[in-house]
Amino acid sequence: MMVNRPLIVWLIVLFGLVSMTGCDFISNDELSNGAVFPIESPEIEITNIPTRSTPTSITLTPTLEFNSPIQLHTDPLPESVQASLANGRNIEWVENDELADYSIKIARSGGVRGAVLIQWVYTIAAAFPTVQDEITLEEVVSCWRGTCGGEFRLLVAEETFPIFDSLWGHADLQSVLILPADKLLEKAWQERDLRVILPFEYLEPRWKVLRVDGKSPLDQNFTAGDYGLTVQWEGFVQNKNKAIDFAQKPEAIITNRQPEKFTSLILTGTTALVRNTAERMELKGLEYPLQDIGEWLRGADITHVSNEVSFYENCPPALPVRGGQRFCTSPRYVEFLKMAGVDVVELTGNHLLDWGTEPFLYTLDLYNQNGIKYYGGGRNLEEARQPLLIEHHGNLLALIGCNRAGPDNIWATIDQPGPAPCDMNELENEIRNVMALGYLPIVTFQHYEVEDFMPMNLTLQEFEQAAQAGAVIVSGSQAHFAHGFGFYQDHFMHYGLGNLFFDQMFPLHRRQFVDRHVFYDGRYLGVELLTTILEDYSRPRPMTKDERVEMLEDYFRVSGWLESEKP
Repeated sequence: MMVNRPLIVWLIVLFGLVSMTGCDFISNDELSNGAVFPIESPEIEITNIPTRSTPTSITLTPTLEFNSPIQLHTDPLPESVQASLANGRNIEWVENDELADYSIKIARSGGVRGAVLIQWVYTIAAAFPTVQDEITLEEVVSCWRGTCGGEFRLLVAEETFPIFDSLWGHADLQSVLILPADKLLEKAWQERDLRVILPFEYLEPRWKVLRVDGKSPLDQNFTAGDYGLTVQWEGFVQNKNKAIDFAQKPEAIITNRQPEKFTSLILTGTTALVRNTAERMELKGLEYPLQDIGEWLRGADITHVSNEVSFYENCPPALPVRGGQRFCTSPRYVEFLKMAGVDVVELTGNHLLDWGTEPFLYTLDLYNQNGIKYYGGGRNLEEARQPLLIEHHGNLLALIGCNRAGPDNIWATIDQPGPAPCDMNELENEIRNVMALGYLPIVTFQHYEVEDFMPMNLTLQEFEQAAQAGAVIVSGSQAHFAHGFGFYQDHFMHYGLGNLFFDQMFPLHRRQFVDRHVFYDGRYLGVELLTTILEDYSRPRPMTKDERVEMLEDYFRVSGWLESEKP
């Protein structure tokens, strides 16, 4: 997309200050005096190619062992399964089924079925800044056999190659590249046409998982048996004259993806149920803004919003033409948050004390009464800085938030409620404290706002500082104009997601990110970038394919990951 960047930015700033601005760029005093500030274009150094990533090993439960000596033959197996069997007792390996008492074979459609012992989920992945979202199994298999159509090639680890060579037939080595597992990530970032066959346990944030025939193992409702890249191994008794006595009969199929170890977390940008958004809710029903994305929000295990406005029992009626930026919202709208499946509210917004401390304290009570957790703000500085600790399916998550942008008169103090101010030394200490307890830190900032594709240098520096301290995710809740991304090693930084429920209908403000983060077995696997566009001042809807392609190209480009002209 060709964008006249200076003109667009100037128009956004000008019109935003006149009528539709949400939060202040620099300070309330400066804006109230009518000042217009130049937008800083950040000068940043971006590492385009990540360092090598060593795949994560997993512990298999259950394992497969035998009570009495047997002769065993297997088709190629996943590396961790092979290692488990190799360390097992009473096993003598033989070269073929004819010599075996028992065999473990890859299941093929139409074959004789034995007892399924192993079920391994694989993915098709690409470097994170890949616009393509989906691929078909037919395309993948055809490429394996030499018909890639010139659009992509396949990359596979040395230990994975024999499995698919056995399942799909011999690979065309002009179309399929084979490398050690720890070199896959670097190679995929260097050559963006590569699509990688990757075991589920190898996933980490710098990969993008492509849907295969519309399905992804990162989905909440994923069923392994219905997925084209699930490989199963069956057990067969070859010597019927010998009893096969398992030392530990599997209570479940041996697998690398267990649903009970899976957690999804949705992080979102700015929510402010005021002005035009509130008016639409009054006219069309509280649920109206959820019409198109409600299932996304309710579908996550944990759903976050940064609600920047306090509930107030004496809040005036919603009037879109009301002057000024003093916001409050009706207590009835807490029902909207419940309709959206909101579990966690971030309290770092700079409009939370617009009507004083009493509405803010009332808001905290309202959240408590409705079972909604909050963090990043509180009744005093101690509570405001307290991380929100969450345990779900064995995944330990710690949400930490703070307000950098001010104004400083809203910050919580020893005896005043409000958002937590950002003190980077305190933040680093808190990150290390929760890590020592086994939690994965997730830091969200209410940082300075700029109407641009990337934030100011201070934002970049402090996001990376939080990531260096150990935050696996650093996310910006302040941005009305969505920002780009960065990585510190495998720590993901999204500098600003844009609005969620707020009434700014400027063309580039309408574009929004909803980040769906995935955790498995105590690890952060990565993010699925959901993209929406605002309709009718109040209702985000999923983007069309063309809208999404344009948005991803824009944001991967400004993040330094695409080589065409920047917007």
